[in-house]
Amino acid sequence: MALTLLMVVNDPAFFLSHRLAVAEGARKIGYKVHVATMDGEAVRAIESKGFIHHVLPLSRSGRNPLSEFFGFLFLWRLLWRIRPDILHLVTIKPVIYGGIAARIAPVKGVVAAVSGLGYVFIAFGFKAALLRGVVSYLYRIALGKENLSVIFQNPDDRKVFTGLRLLDVDKAVLIRGSGVDLDVYPYIPEPPSAVPVVCLAARLLRDKGVVEFAEAAAILKERGVKADFQLIGSVDSGNPASVTEEEIAVWRDRGLVEVLGHRNDVASLFANAHIVTLPSYREGLPKVLIEAAACGRAVVTTDVPGCRDAIDPNVTGLLVPARDAVALADALQSLIDDPALRKRMGAAGRSLAEREFRLDKVVQRHLDIYSKLERT
Repeated sequence: MALTLLMVVNDPAFFLSHRLAVAEGARKIGYKVHVATMDGEAVRAIESKGFIHHVLPLSRSGRNPLSEFFGFLFLWRLLWRIRPDILHLVTIKPVIYGGIAARIAPVKGVVAAVSGLGYVFIAFGFKAALLRGVVSYLYRIALGKENLSVIFQNPDDRKVFTGLRLLDVDKAVLIRGSGVDLDVYPYIPEPPSAVPVVCLAARLLRDKGVVEFAEAAAILKERGVKADFQLIGSVDSGNPASVTEEEIAVWRDRGLVEVLGHRNDVASLFANAHIVTLPSYREGLPKVLIEAAACGRAVVTTDVPGCRDAIDPNVTGLLVPARDAVALADALQSLIDDPALRKRMGAAGRSLAEREFRLDKVVQRHLDIYSKLERT
C-alpha cells in the first residue's frame, strides 16, 4: 500500500516555487501526495500536476482569533481524514497549527520546515516582544511530537530554536535552501551593456531591504554613477512590513527604480542584469541569491543569517551591514565600476551553485528525512 504525504503550505505559489520538486520526488518513489494551501490562482497549477489539493481556510494577517481557530480545526480534521504517514509543514502558521494538530491526530511522522524566522522575530518594540513570547510558546508545543524533524536553512535559526528550548537538538536538520534547477537558471555571460543593471527580486517588504535599495539608488544617482535599478516583485498588502504603492510611485517618479512587478521570468531578467542584490534584514536562505549564483551574477547582500549563508563572501559576492543604504551603495558601486570583478564573482557563483545548491541534492535530503521518519 502506498504511503501518504501531506504537504501544508500557506501560499500555493510558494509551494510551486519552493517545494514542488520535493513533492514530485516523493511521488516518484511511490508516495500518494496531498497538498494543502490557501486558495489562489496557483491552485489550478497544483491540481494540473496531478496532486490532490485541499483549500485551507487560513488568512495571511491572522487578526481574527475565531477564524484562526477554524483554520486549525479544519487542518486537524484533514489529518484525521487523510491519516498521512508523513506530514510536511512549511512556513509559520502551518508549522504551528499543523504541529499542534499532529499531536492529537493519527500522523506517523512530521517534517517542519523553518524557512526563516519572519516578521515576528525581526520586529522591535513591546508588541513584537509580546507576540514573540506567544509564538515561541506555540512553537514549543507544535515541535514536541516525538517522531519529528525540523529543517533549518541556516545555523543561526537552528541556534535560536535550540537555544530557546523550542526544540530538542537531535531533531534539528540543516539543509541549505530549497535548491536551484541549474537547467532553468543557466550560466550566461553578462550582457555587454554600457549601463549596468542592478536587480532586487523579492516581495516588496521593508525587511527585504527595499527601502535601502531605493535609497542606495538615490545615493548613486547623486554621485553620477550610471546604472539602472530594477525592482522585481509586488506589494504584499497582507504583510505589515510591506512598502506602499505610494512609496513605489515616489521612487518611480524620481527616476530611481524601474518597478517590474511580479514576474515569472526571473532567469531571463537575471540574464539581462549585471548585479543581483538582496539587502534583507534576515532570511532562512534566500532562493533568489542561489538563483543569481546559478546564472553567474555577482551578488551584494547583507551580513545577516541566511543571506551570508547563500554566498561565499568576497568570492561570489559582497556583504554589507543591514539597514545601511550608504554601505549598500558603496558595495554596488564597487561592482558597477569593476566589470572584471563582477565576472569573476559570477563565475565563482555558478561553481558554488553546482557544488552546494543543486536541486536534485536538496530533494534527496528531504526524501532521506521522510525515510528515517517512516522507520521510526
